[in-house]
This record gives sequence, C-alpha cells and structure tokens, in this order.
Amino acid sequence: MTEAARAAAADPAGSRTGGAVPLDTDGHPHGQPVLDSLVALLDLETVEENIFRGVSPASSPVRVFGGQVAGQALVAAGRTVEPERKVHSLHAYFIRPGDPSIPIVYEVDRTRDGRSFTTRRVVAVQRGKTIFSLSASFQIPEEGIDHAEPMPDVPPPESLPTFGEQIGDLAERLGRTEPRPIDVRYVTDPPWRSRDDEQHEARSRVWMRADGVLPDDDLLHVCTAAFASDMTLLDAVLSRHGVYWGLDEVAGASLDHAMWFHRDFRADDWLLYDCSSPSASGARGLANGRFFTRDGHLVATVVQEGLLRVNR
Repeated sequence: MTEAARAAAADPAGSRTGGAVPLDTDGHPHGQPVLDSLVALLDLETVEENIFRGVSPASSPVRVFGGQVAGQALVAAGRTVEPERKVHSLHAYFIRPGDPSIPIVYEVDRTRDGRSFTTRRVVAVQRGKTIFSLSASFQIPEEGIDHAEPMPDVPPPESLPTFGEQIGDLAERLGRTEPRPIDVRYVTDPPWRSRDDEQHEARSRVWMRADGVLPDDDLLHVCTAAFASDMTLLDAVLSRHGVYWGLDEVAGASLDHAMWFHRDFRADDWLLYDCSSPSASGARGLANGRFFTRDGHLVATVVQEGLLRVNR
C-alpha cells in the first residue's frame, strides 16, 4: 500500500485532502471518493512473503467493523493464489474486538495447492493476539450441473429511498454517521421503522452496491461483497423481535461468518441481499443471506451467527 493509498483508506471523508465529497441527504459522505477509500482500505501493504498489513478508517467506531477485517483477510489470502483461481468459499471466526487505532497484521498459511482447489488460512493479529481467523478455498473454473432458486419479486432499487432519506435525523442516534461506500436501499421496512408493528417477520431485504465504479478485479469485487455482507445481515434477527441497535438496549457482535460464491458478479452493480433468521437462542441469533444480481442470478450465499444480548 502506498502512502497515498494509506492516507485515503484512513480518511474516507477526504478531510485531509480537502477533496469534494458528495453528501447523502442526511449529510454523510458517499459516492466515488468514499468508495475509492474502501478500495484503498482493501489494498494491503505487503510486509514480507505471506504477511500483510491493513489499516482502519479514522472514522471507525470503537472496534473494527467485521466486514472490514473479513474483506482484508480475504485480500491477504487472494494475494497468495494464482489469479485464475477464484474464491468459492470462506469460513471465519471473530475472536477478539479489533482496535481501529492500530494496524492489523494478516498472516497467511499456504495450506494446500491442489490441481483444482487452493486452500488458505489467515489469522489477523493485533498486539500479538489473534482477533480473527479465516479459511478460504479457491477453485479453477469448471463446467458442471447448474441450478439455482429464483430471486424474490421486489421493486427496483431506483424506486426506493436512499439510506440517508430513510434514516433521516436518526443517523447519529443509531451510530450510522460514518462515510458510506455501499449504497443500501431497503426493500422491507427498515428495522428502526418497523419496531412498533404488531407482527414482526424475521427477514430483511435490501438492494446494495458499491457506490461508484470498481476496477476490473474479480478478487476486489468478491472482497467488497464480503465487506458489505456484514452490514445488514443481523437485522433479520432483530426485526423478528422488534428491537434495533441504538433504539433499544441491544449489545451484539458477529461470532462467525461463512460465504459461498456461486457465480461471477460485479459488486458495483445492484445486488439484492435477501436475509432471514431461522433461529435465535442462548443470546445468539442465526441469519442466512442470499445475493442475487439484478437479472435474478443467485451469486452468493451467506450464513452468520451473532451474539445478541437484549435487555428488555
């Protein structure tokens, strides 16, 4: 990572450079400059063979966003794999909260290089302790049987309000004040608006895309989707119980995260993220997510369990 890239990653709102950054209707930065900062965030510094270093944005909350460390770890794994082999799955555990004020070191174990599959294991380290671990598998392109579930019938993203229009003056109360590299449009009612409904469905549907244009790099698009996949997934669990971060006494964190990538896609095109929750118990909530392209192709499946402590 160059010094310019490191500065851009740490300062997504462009305050250090004085650059003009578009603002959403609630006054928070978005658009291409903010997306460029995410690209810089995912452009890890190579320390030596199999060791990489990443930074966090200056606007980070008290702990590193889970999607950031997952995306960066996947970049680290991908940097050690032949480019023609594409990510087909990842399995990760969030072990300790990450400190956004210091860099994260990613150590890659080249577990296996087979004829068709490549396996990598990555640990993310701060202050000598592992905060996150990830296993990722890569595969050469192959032909085979092909089927997929259909995409739900939903309105197009252009017909839906922007995140800023939806959240309005609740942004600061909900802690949603950071720059937004991902454009999110809620198909279902946002959970902060549906808390008073008589019936609550364990589901969240949003359209999302990188808010700008990404380079033609397959790994970057997959890592951007991994970053975005942690953004609204647990909404499906909380929606079922009519509670939400910042508006109710909810403490939570991602525990583990898995993704399977089925087909090629671009993360800067609209993707429908259809999430549901089959179960919550023991202060943990399970959520499933499916990414569909705008033309209806199922491109990725996500499963996550989160720690959710709700004080009623």
